[in-house]
Amino acid sequence: MTKAGHPHFSDPCHGFLPGGQFVVQPTGTGTLDGLRFAVKDLIDIAGYRTGGGNPDWLAASRPAERHAIIVSQLLNAGGQLIGKTVTDELAFSLEGVNAHYGTPVNPRNSAWLPGGSSSGSAVVTAAGLVDFAVGTDTGGSVRVPAAFCGIFGFRPSHGALSMQGVLPFAPGYDTPGWFSRDAQTLRAVGHALFPAGKGRPITRIRLVEDGLDHVAPDVARDIRHGAAAITTHAPVRLFENMSLDLFQQVYAVVQGFEIGQALGERIATIRPKFDASIEQRFAGALTLREDDYRAACETRRTIAAHIAALCPPDTALILPVVSQRHLNTNADPDLIAAFYAKTLGLTAVAGHAGAPQAQMGLPANVQGVGLSLLGARNADLPLLDLAVRLSMQAGGFDGC
Repeated sequence: MTKAGHPHFSDPCHGFLPGGQFVVQPTGTGTLDGLRFAVKDLIDIAGYRTGGGNPDWLAASRPAERHAIIVSQLLNAGGQLIGKTVTDELAFSLEGVNAHYGTPVNPRNSAWLPGGSSSGSAVVTAAGLVDFAVGTDTGGSVRVPAAFCGIFGFRPSHGALSMQGVLPFAPGYDTPGWFSRDAQTLRAVGHALFPAGKGRPITRIRLVEDGLDHVAPDVARDIRHGAAAITTHAPVRLFENMSLDLFQQVYAVVQGFEIGQALGERIATIRPKFDASIEQRFAGALTLREDDYRAACETRRTIAAHIAALCPPDTALILPVVSQRHLNTNADPDLIAAFYAKTLGLTAVAGHAGAPQAQMGLPANVQGVGLSLLGARNADLPLLDLAVRLSMQAGGFDGC
């Protein structure tokens, strides 16, 4: 690793960790030449400690001996790393709030939460401080902040990219993901990370019509308006025989049990001081039983087969990833709970299927929520190609 000092460039949105600005120079050349990026504080950088958004966790950690594999790949493709970004504590939130380091400011509207848990990575991208940023996505932690901040975000197929050097949360759903302000950069990162290969082109775009039954009316209007311009085939109904509540409940059990397996022992050892809401979530997760987990995994396999039947490799489904356009920074607990109840069911679709999903960005002067496109498992590059084609048809995107 080559360090080029510790710069202190302006960070008006507070997306970088305190003291988290540094430079790691590229180790090669490729599709990311000249591009700067940042990574979420769940991802190892050689010589730096990974704190997971919690000071006690940070204090108990040792400096990483090597970069996470995804970081090495990006550096080798010509990217320049310029720091680490704020995350919700150990990734256990979709809001973007961090009680210890502060909540990053959504550049789109400072009265709105940025979304989490990859909040800092989304914010520094939306603010133009980096060309792209890496986060992680388990239950929507890239897709939700991308939607709230009006930028592009990509959750790849589960298992398509290495999680080595990334702090685990719920390994059956965990994957790295990334943000950008334009579709071309989103795809360029994908070409740096995925093995070469074209894959089957996506030629059919269909709206998940009953997905709109579970979002606020203004979000439904946003999605219908955008979908009208790009759909090629009749809509589908995903939740008729398997309810959104089932998607959410199965996700909650599988995620919760796996959190206990991945983090429970270390939490008991470190005993980190969490924000009250985060502590309550961990307490609930650590009580889940293996029998319930096994039953939920069986149901998950049935759900995955159902999704795959509706979304073959030549198809992309339009499915929202947020139930509301935004959450205000002063949103009350009941509103946040309602947001979680719907949104986690929507984001769980890609998680259950292990499928890729691309959140499309919006121009700065456009209100609302951008379209989100779900692809078939391992159709990552074709889905990124589709995002570029659709962005070009819409006249491009110049950032927040």
